[in-house]
Amino acid sequence: MASGNPFFDEMRSKPEVIDPPQSEDMLDVGEHVNDPAAISLKPNLTVSSSVRELLECPVCLNAMYPPIHQCSNGHTLCSGCKPRVHNRCPTCRHELGNIRCLALEKVAASLELPCKYQSFGCLGIYPYYSKLKHESQCVYRPYNCPYAGSECTVIGDIPYLVAHLKDDHKVDMHNGSTFNHRYVKSNPQEVENATWMLTVFSCFGQYFCLHFEAFQLGMAPVYIAFLRFMGDDNEAKNYSYSLEVGGNGRKMTWQGVPRSVRDSHRKVRDSFDGLIIQRNMALFFSGGDRKELKLRVTGRIWKEQ
Repeated sequence: MASGNPFFDEMRSKPEVIDPPQSEDMLDVGEHVNDPAAISLKPNLTVSSSVRELLECPVCLNAMYPPIHQCSNGHTLCSGCKPRVHNRCPTCRHELGNIRCLALEKVAASLELPCKYQSFGCLGIYPYYSKLKHESQCVYRPYNCPYAGSECTVIGDIPYLVAHLKDDHKVDMHNGSTFNHRYVKSNPQEVENATWMLTVFSCFGQYFCLHFEAFQLGMAPVYIAFLRFMGDDNEAKNYSYSLEVGGNGRKMTWQGVPRSVRDSHRKVRDSFDGLIIQRNMALFFSGGDRKELKLRVTGRIWKEQ
């Protein structure tokens, strides 16, 4: 059956598989994701909305990448959604088969588009097949809210998130690079994944998040304290921090590098990258009848030379 569209009719007789374009400027962007010298600024470049709509999967509404599939009537969809529609075209319900829309893939290869984080400051224009990789590493991509006490979905740049933590989560804000915090829990038996405190520190012109919580490590309940840097990992490595907890003439210390908030709170916690205190030791530090948790955690942040 003819679709009335020679663009697709021509491809219908050529179902052979081809590889996506392999030119260096399209695929090798990992080394210069945000290198101004490697970014082509083309303010006059425009891509019509009709072309963008052609490259939008009708099922997931995301941009399509090879292999792009089509039915015998020329309707397209992405490879990720093909299994979800049980080999039936979501537009006309005809069987999909294994026809590949080579023409549309070639059209996509000729396009250059702005980064989707343009509103956050990225001015780069990227080949269609390189754009997705760039966006996954773009230094202008927004950060997720670092608050761990709830599944907060807010995203933004660092100044926006600092204001959000203060105004919406009522997080304690402190200026300075040293801290001395006391954590008290009347019933230390209740430790399963309890996030107790997040404190934000401002020093060296940057922001840091101090986390303290209880969680289960196998069958053993433990407490963990760690620091996260509100910025990217390459900047976080410029700083170090130490934590100390003790009592009854004993103490434990930890020294490390703050993790970027690009790493989720759960990822940092589950990698045990912080000061870990077993519950029995924590209760020993607390003194008294060992029925109430009273921990004092001190520490400091410094910038490496």
